[in-house]
Amino acid sequence: MLTDFLLVLLYALLPAAGNLMGVALAERLHSPRWVIGAALHGAAGIAIALVAVDLMPRILETIPMWIIVIAFLFGAGFSLLLWQGAGALRGQFGGTRTGALMVYTVIGADLFSDGLMTGAGSAVTSGLGLLIGLTQAVANIPGGFATTKNLQENKVPRGRRWLLCFSMFLLVAASATIGFWLLGGQNDFVQHAALAFIVGLLLLATIEDMIPEGDRPQPSRWISTLSFAGGFVGLSLAVAYLSL
Repeated sequence: MLTDFLLVLLYALLPAAGNLMGVALAERLHSPRWVIGAALHGAAGIAIALVAVDLMPRILETIPMWIIVIAFLFGAGFSLLLWQGAGALRGQFGGTRTGALMVYTVIGADLFSDGLMTGAGSAVTSGLGLLIGLTQAVANIPGGFATTKNLQENKVPRGRRWLLCFSMFLLVAASATIGFWLLGGQNDFVQHAALAFIVGLLLLATIEDMIPEGDRPQPSRWISTLSFAGGFVGLSLAVAYLSL
């Protein structure tokens, strides 16, 4: 059992490693402001694709709509609590705008869902677990890049940017542990209700925070549109052809 858990944990940490790669690129590369907006729109496209192409089809096949609605509302409400908490943390991050900190909520919710699905015995723990984990790692590179560039734009100190990055590894480890030890033995009903909660959190944070942050640098409309579409299509293709 312990060996199985360590394998699940390894797979779950791969997306966090992808986020770390994006952060490292952002810390080393200097780019114009419109690149930040384009990267944030691309990350938003990935988040929306995760919900539309991967999470919701799983959920709709398993639990009734009234459960989905309730879980979604709880997730949306939790996103509001996180927004209030981010507001309270502004002083710890040099007065950074709440929206800039909330962008990390989108990445965190994405990584949390990866860990939860892995730990609960979803497709990530199948024979293709390693391949899927690597795919999610690649998908999280633009997210790590975008969020870090956004924090740089808001003058968040370098040390605190890295602190946020490495906290994602703890988040994924915690979600994989929850999925494996608490949800792994539960029926699909409980597991997918938890995923519906994550959908509510992920969608609200993406639409209310990540996209507005992506609009602030005022990238050209064709750039933001292509970036969003590229993120959506890229993850959709990965789900379709690498998760079978």
